[in-house]
Amino acid sequence: MIKLLGDITEEMKAAADEAFRLLSLEGECEVEVQSLGKPDMRELNARTRGKDAATDVLSFPALDEIGPFTYENYPFEYDDYEGCVTLGSIAICTEIAEEQAEEYGHSVVREKTYLFVHGLLHLLGYDHEDEDDRRSMREAEEKILSAIGINR
Repeated sequence: MIKLLGDITEEMKAAADEAFRLLSLEGECEVEVQSLGKPDMRELNARTRGKDAATDVLSFPALDEIGPFTYENYPFEYDDYEGCVTLGSIAICTEIAEEQAEEYGHSVVREKTYLFVHGLLHLLGYDHEDEDDRRSMREAEEKILSAIGINR
């Protein structure tokens, strides 16, 4: 199970549950989700990635490899208080999500949920550095979104 902390929606919770099921994950982990405005996202992107521009979503993984989320596998990432492994954090720029929703012709809920899923998959080891990785990640994103009733 994935516990979500911070600025979450019911759609994000459903997407996290679906990702956990789809990827056959085991144990319990937590993810922090933050909604930021453009100035804060720009500052975060500059500080963490050296890119002086706002972006739609940033992910900060706490784990190098993904396995069953247990204390035995991740003693240093295990949160005793929460009783789970810290998977990482996701920052979503609300303003950019709203702009992209309008640009792509779909709802803000769909866009924010998509950005959350994209960020979550990064925390779970997905990337899009080459075409095969991009295709695999896009496939997982669409499966998760479709399973919770959020389609293009």
